[in-house]
Formats: sequence, structure tokens, C-alpha cells
Amino acid sequence: METIKSIIFDWGGVLIDDPAPGLVRYFAKALGVKEDDYWKAYLKFRDDFQKNLLSEEQFWTKMCGELNVPRPKVPSLWGDAFRAAYLPRADMFSLVARLKKMGYKTALLSNTEVSAMRFFSQLQYDMFDLTVFSCAEGLAKPEREIYQLTLERLKVEPAQAVFIDDRADYIAGAKDAGLNTILFQDVEQLKKELSILGVKTD
Repeated sequence: METIKSIIFDWGGVLIDDPAPGLVRYFAKALGVKEDDYWKAYLKFRDDFQKNLLSEEQFWTKMCGELNVPRPKVPSLWGDAFRAAYLPRADMFSLVARLKKMGYKTALLSNTEVSAMRFFSQLQYDMFDLTVFSCAEGLAKPEREIYQLTLERLKVEPAQAVFIDDRADYIAGAKDAGLNTILFQDVEQLKKELSILGVKTD
């Protein structure tokens, strides 16, 4: 087995609590629609929004047309909602910082929107050697190309990297690209599985 040189983390559901439930509640209330109706409409436009093929303005135009409600009048409803739903997991960010200090290359690989990416940059986390966001690349998990791009920027081979995510379909995409993978459950489970791969966490 190759020596692990890099560890790649998902954002929502791994480093932070999954923001989706909070976002859905926020948007449904803001738009005056049922949560299920919001979600059904959102799924139609999510992929293009996360690849930045739709701007936030275009996204809300399509969403509000689909839901037959007025457009929101705030500069970035998505940014406001993401801030409200953001719940970081301190133990996970501490783990990333320790891994970096121990010499591993650390990366964040996330399917997310421009306003969320901007919020991330404002937080000024310093424990990542690399961040890769779908909206900045026009690519998204589980497409093979986004994993390959991340590896190229880290300058590691697939077998030298571990990808951690809470979604089985994104894990499958990483496996297909040749990476070691861990389907995230909690921090203790993650440490055990990293140890099996020869990664020191303490």
C-alpha cells in the first residue's frame, strides 16, 4: 500500500453539520412555500447552481418562476441562509490542523455555491493547503475530473490520497478515480479508519 501523503475532506456533513435542512427551512420561510415544494424545485437547478452555470440571481429567477412566488429582495439570500445554517465541528477542524502540522497535505473538496465559497474565504481557515469548490471549477463530485484536478494541484497520486465524505455516491466517484476513501460517520470512526490506512492522527 502506498504511503498516504494527502487527506481530502468534504465540507458539509463532515467538517460542519449538514447545512441542507437549515437552508431548506430558511428558504421555505423566506419564500412562503412548503419545504417539500422548495426542495423539488431546488433539485431541478442545483447542479447548474453549484457549477456556477447559474448565478445566484439567475438561480432565484428560475426558482421563483418554478414556485410562482416573488423574487427575494436581499443581495444574497443564499449567503444569508448559509451563515444562519453554518455549524462547524470543532473536533474536525482540530483534526485537520493536526494532520497538516504532522506533514500531511490537507484539502477541502466541496460542491457548493459562490456565496458559500465567499463565506468560507471570510472565515480565513489556515489548516488547508488547498481548497477546491465546484462553483469555481465548473465541475462537481462525483465527476472523475474534479478528483483528478484536486490530486494534480496537491501533486500526489490517487493511491497517496484519502478522500472523506458523508455521501456514498461521492465516495464511489473518488474510488473510481483511484483514491482511498472513508465514508464519514463521526470523528472517532474517522480516526480509526485513517489509522488502518497508516495515517497518524495524534
